[in-house]
Amino acid sequence: MTDFGLVAIAAGIAVCAGLGTGIGEGIAASKAVEAVGRNPEAEGKIRTMMILGIALTETVAIYGLLIAIILIFVFPSLYL
Repeated sequence: MTDFGLVAIAAGIAVCAGLGTGIGEGIAASKAVEAVGRNPEAEGKIRTMMILGIALTETVAIYGLLIAIILIFVFPSLYL
């Protein structure tokens, strides 16, 4: 029974990956707005780079969620 509790803790830690990505995406968006304020002519390039960076950063949160789902639903069924 202790194994199931440890799996729940591990899943919670895996989901915490979303915390770092949220902070990183917020910083990226604020820097992009700052850059557009300084150089409005480069808005298209800045927006493209920001969206690409945020998409790459978001994959970390998705992987954390995927690991948590696998831990919760697949791992306990191996022991039943």
